[in-house]
Amino acid sequence: MRYAYAITGALLLGGTAIAVTTSSNVGAQVAQNEGLQAAAPAGAPVSLADMVEKLQPAVVNISTKQRVKVQNPFAGTPFGDLFGQGQGQGGQPQTRQAQSLGSGFIISADGYIVTNNHVVSAGAEGASVDSITVTLTNKEEYPAKLIGRDAATDLAVLKIESTKPLPFVKFGDSTKSRVGDWVVAIGNPFALSGTVTAGIISALHRGTGGSYDKFIQTDASINQGNSGGPMFDMRGNVIGINSQILSPSGGNVGIGFAIPSEQAAPIVDTLRKGQAIKRGYLGVQISPLGEDLADSLGLAKNRGEFVQGVEPGKGAEKAGIKAGDVIVSVAGQEVSPDQNLSSIVASQPIGARVPIVLLRNGQRQTVTAVVGERPSEEELNSFAPQQDEDFSQQDNNPGQATQQSLGISAIPLTPTIVRQLGIPADTRGIVITAVDGSTDAGAKGLRRGDVIISANNQPVATQAQLDAQVKAVAAQNRNAILLQVLRRGQPATFLPVRLRDK
Repeated sequence: MRYAYAITGALLLGGTAIAVTTSSNVGAQVAQNEGLQAAAPAGAPVSLADMVEKLQPAVVNISTKQRVKVQNPFAGTPFGDLFGQGQGQGGQPQTRQAQSLGSGFIISADGYIVTNNHVVSAGAEGASVDSITVTLTNKEEYPAKLIGRDAATDLAVLKIESTKPLPFVKFGDSTKSRVGDWVVAIGNPFALSGTVTAGIISALHRGTGGSYDKFIQTDASINQGNSGGPMFDMRGNVIGINSQILSPSGGNVGIGFAIPSEQAAPIVDTLRKGQAIKRGYLGVQISPLGEDLADSLGLAKNRGEFVQGVEPGKGAEKAGIKAGDVIVSVAGQEVSPDQNLSSIVASQPIGARVPIVLLRNGQRQTVTAVVGERPSEEELNSFAPQQDEDFSQQDNNPGQATQQSLGISAIPLTPTIVRQLGIPADTRGIVITAVDGSTDAGAKGLRRGDVIISANNQPVATQAQLDAQVKAVAAQNRNAILLQVLRRGQPATFLPVRLRDK
C-alpha cells in the first residue's frame, strides 16, 4: 500500500539548527523571475546557477511555535511522576511546546507569502499555533500574520512587514507544462535552508484522493520541510507549490506532488484580498466510472461520473438530474479522471447556468443547471450515507443462494419485512436472504437484509425478474450488472456487480 504524506518537517522545540544560504537581498519592485531563462554555454550542459541565484532570496523558511496539550498516561498510578517533574497531577493535561518547519515564497515586494495550509496549522489534536516566523535567506526574521487559508487545496497566504522592498517571484502558467519538462524545487528539507533540487515533470493532473487534486508529479527530490516551497520552470516562473510526497518511509523516493499554479493562483489572489473561498455545487453524490460500473452500464470506463444520489432542492435536482445518470460534461468540459466533476463544478461561478451533458438509459441528454454554493463540510457530512448495523444476523449458509450468476438469493418484500427493515412503506423490490461470499456480490459487501430496488435500470419485485435482467445483461456480452440497493438508514445507492464465471 502506498501513502501520500504531507511534507512539513515537525520537530520538538530545542536543539534544532536551521542552515541558511547567504545570497544578496535583491531589492526593487521587479519580480526576481522577470525575463529570466536558463542559458547553456556552447557545447556544455545547462547550468541552473544563475537562475537559482536570482530565485533563492524569494524563498523563505516558515516556522511555527505551537502549544500541545499532553495527557499523563500514568496519572493516578505509582508511576505518575515518571511523566515529568511535577506533571500530571490529578490527571490534568500538561502543555508542551512544539515547532513545525516548512517553506514558502514571497509573491510581492510588500511581503505577501504563499505556503501550504498544513505548514501553518496545528500539527496535532489539541494543539494551537502561538506564532509564525518567516526567515529569509539572509537570516532576517519576521513575525508573520495569517491572512487566509483554504484547507481544501492546502493553501495559505501570510504577510510580513518590512521597511524595504522584498525580493519576490511571480506565478507562471502551468497549463503550458508538459510531461518531461525540467523543473527546479527550492525549499527547506529537514531544516536545510535554501536547498535546490531539479528533475522533470513526471505526470500532470495526478490525484491522491482529494476532491480537487490536480497535482503536478515530479521526480525532483522533495522531502519533509519542502512543503509550501515553489516549483519553478526553466524560465524561473512558479508553476507549482510543493505539497506532498508518496513514500512508504517518509523520505524521497522520486514521487513528489505540487499544486499547479493554474489552481493555486486564483485562490491565492482571493485569500490575499481577505475573502473567503466559494466553490460551485450541484448537490450530487458521485462515483467514478470504473471498470465494473462501466461494464454494468455498457459504457467506456473513465469517461464521465455516475450519479449515486441527488440532494433535494439543489441545482442538480431542479435541472432534472436523477440517480443512475452518468454526467459526461459540464459547461463544455469533459468529465474524466484528469478533470473530475467536483473540480469542474467547483470552478464555476455561483449562480451560473451551465449546460450538463448526461447519459440516461444509454441516451444522451443535455440539461441546464444553476450552480449553487458549496455548503460547509459539516453540512455535507449530514448528506453522506452513514454506516448502520445489519437488521439481523448473517445467514449461516450463504452458499445456498439460488441465483447462480450473482450468488444472491432474494424474496419479495412484504409489509412485515418492510417494518422489520425500517425502510419506507412504499419501497418496492426484493430483500436479500443470502449471499455467496465467494462472489463479487459478497466481496462488495452485499448482505442479508439489503433490498434490491432495480437491476439493469429495471424495477425488480421477484427473484425471477432479477434472473431475467441477469440473462439480458449476459446476452449483451456484459460481465457486470448494475443493482440499485437500499440499506436501512442509508439512501439507495447503485452498485455494479460482476457476474460469476460459468
